Amino acid sequence: MANRLVVEALGTFWLVFAGCGSALLSAGIPQLGIGIVGIALAFGVAVVTSVYAFGHISGCHINPAVTIGLLLSKRFPAHEVPGYIAAQVIGGILGAGVLYLIASGKAGFVPGGFASNGYGDHSPGGYSMLAGFCMETVFAFFFLLIILGSTDSRAPQGFAPLAIGLAVALINWAGIPVTNLSLNPARSTATAVFADGWALQQLWLFWVAPILGGAVAGVVYPFIAGSPPSPAKR
Repeated sequence: MANRLVVEALGTFWLVFAGCGSALLSAGIPQLGIGIVGIALAFGVAVVTSVYAFGHISGCHINPAVTIGLLLSKRFPAHEVPGYIAAQVIGGILGAGVLYLIASGKAGFVPGGFASNGYGDHSPGGYSMLAGFCMETVFAFFFLLIILGSTDSRAPQGFAPLAIGLAVALINWAGIPVTNLSLNPARSTATAVFADGWALQQLWLFWVAPILGGAVAGVVYPFIAGSPPSPAKR
């Protein structure tokens, strides 16, 4: 169990450090020009590499919403859920902490939103709380369906990390303008800790909505897939 928790922390560290790092360190430099497309791909590649590296050890959930979805789909034991979520949050905060250390090495650095997720005045596109809640919930629902389907023992083997990573990139392309896109309570918590106070005040949405979407998918997938699926190697 200990090695799986360490791997969950490492995977979430990598997601926050690489994904949010692309937003904080690269996106703001005009000559690099990565923009939303580059940030979305960074998050997608971070997930692909993590799942290939760690999926055979811990399943590489690196997201409390994924852990809850797998629990409700009967793919993950309830007694391991608290440990996994704690490891994910700790790993994410450590990743954001190292990123903060690096970012603050630039003269004139101000943390501001620190790539945090937000709605209303803190939405990149000025979207409302309701719009943000719908976006996070619906995308989390489909994201979990993709995870559950691509890791089903009846699905083509060996391609799940690619499907999951591409889903992350696609979701970010649509979701960044609305909430800076989370889908992941651990990722949202990690950056909110180092951002301005509003990020912690709005953090509740980025726990409730992704977990709600993931939970619904965890209940729905076994019904649409037929017989209870068996976990497959990723």
